[in-house]
Amino acid sequence: MFRQDIGIDLGTATVLIFVQNKGIVLREPAVVTIDKATGEVVKIGKEAQEMLGRTPNSIVAIRPLRDGVISDYHTTEKMLRHFIKRVSGFSLFRPRVVVCVPSGITEVENKAVMDAAYKAGASRVQLIEEPMAAAIGAGLDVAKPIGNMVVDVGGGTTDIAVISFGDIVVSNSVKMAGDKFDEAIIRYVRKKYNVLIGERTAEEIKLKAGCMIPRRERIITSVRGRCLLTGLPKEFEIDSDKVMESLEECGQAVAEAIHSVLEKTPPELVADIYTNGIVMTGGGSLIYGFDQMLSERLGIKVFVADDAVSCVAKGTGEALKHLGAADFRS
Repeated sequence: MFRQDIGIDLGTATVLIFVQNKGIVLREPAVVTIDKATGEVVKIGKEAQEMLGRTPNSIVAIRPLRDGVISDYHTTEKMLRHFIKRVSGFSLFRPRVVVCVPSGITEVENKAVMDAAYKAGASRVQLIEEPMAAAIGAGLDVAKPIGNMVVDVGGGTTDIAVISFGDIVVSNSVKMAGDKFDEAIIRYVRKKYNVLIGERTAEEIKLKAGCMIPRRERIITSVRGRCLLTGLPKEFEIDSDKVMESLEECGQAVAEAIHSVLEKTPPELVADIYTNGIVMTGGGSLIYGFDQMLSERLGIKVFVADDAVSCVAKGTGEALKHLGAADFRS
């Protein structure tokens, strides 16, 4: 069997794997369930996600990545080993791996990602910053001496970067993304309705009725949770206007982060960005009206890339084509 080079978008919420010459072959939630007594893995990925908030006391559901970095090293290693084995199958050669990481993470966090990939079965590991991979996956010509700005809204972090001449000129990574949006909805529902809901329910509300500007047609969705006054189950309805209200501070935080990057960007590149616009990628960018809200606040055109969720994984796959053995870190 020949060696397979693979690219991994190691996201806080979802892991995507790109195999050279095959494209994206795996898209699974970054969730693992573990038996507390034995420490053995019970389920990984979609099956584990279905158990979130529903496990007995003997089993714990873990999301081993938080805010874009590894929070549980050993669980991340087991999850990666499982996914790499699934996409590689039987092979005499261990795969070479490119892994995406948020811009601005520390050397210790970088090393944790590389060590986890090696122990999961990689023969060589190379890291690529998420905004660079996102820009490549979105189809931007990053090699030209022209300023491009990409905003990748993931599960744990929003990565913002200005790219020119094949390198990142200015970047920032803020812990304001999909998970924080869910937390904002949970807080809002608790405050306004005196009802406690879980992460999965909050995500469902975000997907069905989430918006950053008023929708043309108001969406109403039914929600079930636990009433904090009686302790009993309660069902109520929440509309898209209320969800927009809950997400207002989150959108403002992302806008401010983009603004801070623009303030540090050389004026010639800012002029390019004003002309070309800002490209959004990642699952969080798909919230209704997010691009329009940012455009209004920043005074710059903002648009969402095609297949925004897959841009980072696609960019990682594209990077594989230009990496020889000497380019991988040992």
